[in-house]
Amino acid sequence: MNKILLILLCLPFFGNAQKTYVPDDAFEQVLISLGLDNTFDDSVYTSAIDTIAILYMSNEGITDLTGIEDFTQLSELYCYGNQITELDLSNNPNLFELNCNNNSLVSLDVSNGNNSGLWYFTALNNPQLYCIAVNDIAFANYYWLKDSGCVFSTNCSTSSVRDFNEFKTLIKIVDVFGREVVPKPNMTLFYIYSNGTVEKRIVLE
Repeated sequence: MNKILLILLCLPFFGNAQKTYVPDDAFEQVLISLGLDNTFDDSVYTSAIDTIAILYMSNEGITDLTGIEDFTQLSELYCYGNQITELDLSNNPNLFELNCNNNSLVSLDVSNGNNSGLWYFTALNNPQLYCIAVNDIAFANYYWLKDSGCVFSTNCSTSSVRDFNEFKTLIKIVDVFGREVVPKPNMTLFYIYSNGTVEKRIVLE
């Protein structure tokens, strides 16, 4: 009798276990392969992912990373070589490394309140990505890598960003010491434009 009562008392807790929506089958398959999920139902128990610090899932055919917002302890995310179109990491304040190169991004939000904690960031080869939402534009321009047609902004708007890029002209090229230089291979260079944007480039020979 006591065992039956205990089971009945526990049922509401099991029924109310919080789940995270994961609509992309390829993303959910990665989570299943990692032992964080066990069935295709477009969801995963939040308690299984909210302490995960590292996710490596490159070239997995992922198009949608909805659900990543509940990986609140995530520090390393490598998701390059997929077909992701939108990536919202504004709820991931512990990010230290991010590589989302070679996707189909049109929207990327890393305004997570801790941009200075994100020391390795690269979002190259996303030709339709015109703006990356950030908290700290100066930090992002100095340390992070993106395509030349893209800007960092605290207020990404498709129309304004397109106009912003169309009317920029190169003012000068400087090295890490701020000295104006002529571009050469194997140098870290900063391209300064008339609209206030700065691009960091490294051309390897």
